[in-house]
Amino acid sequence: MIKHKDHFHGSDLEKIEKIYGIKKEDIISFSANVNPLGISPRLREKIASEIDCITTYPDRDYVTLRQSIADYCNTEIENIIVGNGSTELISLFIQIKEPKKAMILGPTYSEYEREISLGGGKTIYYPLREDNDYVLDVNHFISKLSEDIDLLVICNPNNPTGTAINNHDMRLILDACKECDIFVMVDETYVEFAENIKEISSVPLTRTYGNIVILRGTSKFFAAPGLRLGYAICSDADLMQTMNRRKDPWTINSIAVVAGTIMFSDSEYIEATRKLITTERNRMYDLFKKSSRFKPYKPQGNFMLLQIMEDGLTSQELFDRCIKEGLMIRDCSTFPYLGENYIRFCFMNPEDNDKLAAILLK
Repeated sequence: MIKHKDHFHGSDLEKIEKIYGIKKEDIISFSANVNPLGISPRLREKIASEIDCITTYPDRDYVTLRQSIADYCNTEIENIIVGNGSTELISLFIQIKEPKKAMILGPTYSEYEREISLGGGKTIYYPLREDNDYVLDVNHFISKLSEDIDLLVICNPNNPTGTAINNHDMRLILDACKECDIFVMVDETYVEFAENIKEISSVPLTRTYGNIVILRGTSKFFAAPGLRLGYAICSDADLMQTMNRRKDPWTINSIAVVAGTIMFSDSEYIEATRKLITTERNRMYDLFKKSSRFKPYKPQGNFMLLQIMEDGLTSQELFDRCIKEGLMIRDCSTFPYLGENYIRFCFMNPEDNDKLAAILLK
């Protein structure tokens, strides 16, 4: 098990406020990876008029919410299960599968390994290689799969590298995993930000593969981390039945149910988000690509990983430099396989992105 260092999470604004003496209201978080447009305008307009929903229990089967998600994802309602954030579903899924040995593509989000460890499982990492710009070499990766592995965990697009696996390569992985009896958990937290979402999302693959579960949430794309609404997509009926049986009832509150049905149908907001992120992603990548101080890795999500190329300059130094100006980036020295010469930031509105670029590039 890899030892993970402590770090400031994108939600740790109170800690930042205390340590740096900056009011949290004055901090622009480039670390949280949350949609800079804020919540859906349609949600903001309608949610107050729906407040009486809290006077009754939500539907135990969440049929209306699940149908909204199914329509949004272009899948079947019976393949949808909802949870109190994707974190609850990750935990529930791992508790049910009880993997003895899991493989994780790294560097990535630490929660996967933590949950596997809590269940007594062992985790091994397949490291994405810097000399391949952290893009997966699918043939080499498949050669490392074996029958003693129970579970494969993939974040797609991956956090923090921003790289992604396309559908063609994911099919190859799923085929290889079927031969080795390996179940695949794909975290698609950031896939909705991708310009080529249809080429990256594995949702269509659930129609032909039963050895995959896809996890998503509303924290990042819909800018609603406090709503705690997540969902999973899987065509394994037995697994879904077991998850529903094991899951606590009413983990999704009535307000989250109403909010979800509104958000997933706000097509103008969804399109505006994708347009903004695509424009700023391309602009910021091109800007940092011209700098000799950094090496940017081609991003597919709403954030970008940078390697610091300037001798003597560290991620901690850049974090301090930015936070003193009220801008919070992610020091990536805490991720496995990265070090003190890596930082990550998400794409905000153009004006804030320009402020950050001016500090990092000066």
